[in-house]
Amino acid sequence: MSNKDILAGEYFLNGDVACAEGAIAAGCRLFAGYPITPQSEITERMALRLPIIGGYFLQMEDELASIAAILGGAWGGMKAMTATSGPGFSLMMENLGLGIMTETPCVVVDVQRGGPSTGLPTATSQGDMMQARWGTHGDHEIIAFAPASPQEMFDQTVKAFNLSEHFRQPVLIMADEVVGHMMERVTIDPDKIEIYPRRKPSVPYDRFLPYKGGADLVPEMACAGDGYRIHVTGLTHDEHGYPDLTVESQKKLMERLMNKIRLNADEIIEVEEENTRGADVVLVTYGIAARTSLRAIELAAEKGIKVGMLRLITVWPFPAKEVRAIAGEVKGIIVPELNLGQMVREVERAVAGKCPVRLVPHAGGGLHRPEDILAAIEEVA
Repeated sequence: MSNKDILAGEYFLNGDVACAEGAIAAGCRLFAGYPITPQSEITERMALRLPIIGGYFLQMEDELASIAAILGGAWGGMKAMTATSGPGFSLMMENLGLGIMTETPCVVVDVQRGGPSTGLPTATSQGDMMQARWGTHGDHEIIAFAPASPQEMFDQTVKAFNLSEHFRQPVLIMADEVVGHMMERVTIDPDKIEIYPRRKPSVPYDRFLPYKGGADLVPEMACAGDGYRIHVTGLTHDEHGYPDLTVESQKKLMERLMNKIRLNADEIIEVEEENTRGADVVLVTYGIAARTSLRAIELAAEKGIKVGMLRLITVWPFPAKEVRAIAGEVKGIIVPELNLGQMVREVERAVAGKCPVRLVPHAGGGLHRPEDILAAIEEVA
């Protein structure tokens, strides 16, 4: 990758285009996707940019093929990404599990729209948050970001690629239609972009075990064509990658796959706190709902109510420790989200009864009225 491929400077971009440019800046040179509103601008941008810089754009027949293609591309040595929205995200769930089981680094972007089913193709929602965590079957951990601006669409896409390489697994960007389509200033400074390189084998061919975890439980990765012997399967496998369908092998593999995320959660989790110290009430929110909440905080201040915000930048792993720390200091926690109750369940679990938790739901298609959030604030204050 060369810095000349990165569009350095300040631009007026929508979130989808900023996401595509973030992927390119992170070293993504393979995009496989299928058009679907409201992420199609990501696909269009990658189709335009990748051939110019020596990358590959693949128009796939559907979303199942799209995620399968990036998994294969990653094992071929590429940094790879796909993007979709609700119905396509549902189709990707089986192969998301394959990527987790085979420890394949890649990035999947979901620009959320109203659902279920075809729902509201051109209108916003945050209805896929629990699907991101539990959509694929079996025990697993996932890493997911929730950008709140086009700048964060760029920045968090870079971080997503870095974490995918660091921990060797798919990483999700859980955006929403408004953030995907809003246009704002995006600053791109190649000198400030840090790239986490792929972990290549550090041992000779005859000593390499493709699924032997290191000190942080993450294995080094040999790709097809590197000269190492590799075996990639979705079956429970041993450190050679060969199927081993025993109880002992399942226990050993699952504990490593789970713990490589759980034991490094403090390194992964990122939140933004604003005026949470000394607040009467704290809003726990994410994505575009966090921006709508700012006006509600202003209205509460006019009424003499001190309101802080804990904005979830990383939504998975969930920042339970950060939420728990706040719960014992406030009269209540408010959770505005563009669904009828998803991340609020995690907030309630973390709070564990230390203070009241109030959901401010919205079925999607539009944004919260600040007055509705204010009403919930007044209820617990």
